[in-house]
Amino acid sequence: MPILPAQRDPRFITIRRGGTLTDEHHHLLAEWAAICADRVMPLFEAERPGDTSVRDTIELGRAWIRGEVPMKQAHQRAFVANAAGKGLPDPARFAALAAGQSVAVAHVAAHELGAAAYAIRAAAASVPPDEADAARLRERDWQRAQLPGEIRDLVLDDQRLRSAICWNVFDD
Repeated sequence: MPILPAQRDPRFITIRRGGTLTDEHHHLLAEWAAICADRVMPLFEAERPGDTSVRDTIELGRAWIRGEVPMKQAHQRAFVANAAGKGLPDPARFAALAAGQSVAVAHVAAHELGAAAYAIRAAAASVPPDEADAARLRERDWQRAQLPGEIRDLVLDDQRLRSAICWNVFDD
């Protein structure tokens, strides 16, 4: 299931590419995605102690925010995190995918919601099934509390618009 919309929202396309997203807001989206992914890293690390590849992916995304690595290098790193999660139980796999989505924000800002959605799925998968919905809501609400004011309305609107293609994890 795709987590990006069929038609790109110009609010998530940088100004230099014909959209309305400023570099500052692009960086804020990337940092928020990293925060979301970072929170569920213990779920990956519990399955793969000593494997720093996924956490390193998040840090590479932050290096892109600081201007230390080019977008292409950050984007390529997403594949490393995605591959690291293959074959793992859902909590660890979703945590790895959250990291991959977070670094992919450097390439396509709309991946910010993928990082958040996979982190929510990781949190929900890490508890017994009868507690999953409560865990989903707790994680969603925690993520929302981390949103910088400058991008809060944008992300909340994006959640409303794309929740259906993100497994409805942002619904009430």
